[in-house]
Amino acid sequence: MRILVVEDEKKVASFIQRGLEGEGFTVDLASDGEEGVAMGKQNNYDLILMDIMLPKMDGLSAIKALREEGVPAPVLCLTAKDTVEDIVAGLDSGSDDYLTKPFAFAELLARVRALVRRGTQERGAEIVYADLKLDPVAHKVWRGDNEIDLTAKEYALLEFFMRNPETTLTRTMIAEHVWDYTFDSFTNIIDVYVNYLRKKVDRDYTQKLIHTVRGVGYVLKED
Repeated sequence: MRILVVEDEKKVASFIQRGLEGEGFTVDLASDGEEGVAMGKQNNYDLILMDIMLPKMDGLSAIKALREEGVPAPVLCLTAKDTVEDIVAGLDSGSDDYLTKPFAFAELLARVRALVRRGTQERGAEIVYADLKLDPVAHKVWRGDNEIDLTAKEYALLEFFMRNPETTLTRTMIAEHVWDYTFDSFTNIIDVYVNYLRKKVDRDYTQKLIHTVRGVGYVLKED
């Protein structure tokens, strides 16, 4: 799943990014409100973490702008302000939750998982294609009755395939959703990870599900 972190304090942003990526999330960073709005409109995020005190455009204004543009991603506000009035202002702007600084990463992660879980439940928690089943809450995958052990990046890649079945996904599309905003899609890392995934998902089965579209990318489909 892909998360946008809008935070102007570089140390805080790096701390959040490292922690979330360690949990298997793909993380993009924006350092001001205007950039956050632009990236939020341009990309399909599963969650947005928004600091309130931002340059160029404050966080509450950024959230309002995103909601006015119809961006549906849940938003978690991050701020040093903790009065009732501040919390109400954040929620009224269109945010879904509120976390005051300083915070422990464990608490942030719990809030993130709760908001992501809410979103996946609204879409239907389990994703099924052919005999593949993916649980985005538990981060587990099965083919038939056999559970498949995937790394965090392999899981993110398969989830992207399963949310877009029978759709040709270019390397650029995969890079932007599964890696991050600045990933160089011309490297062969994507091909390497698709091969890793094929070995675990297709190797022991007659029916292959992950196919190469020569010169374009990959597609999840039944033969």
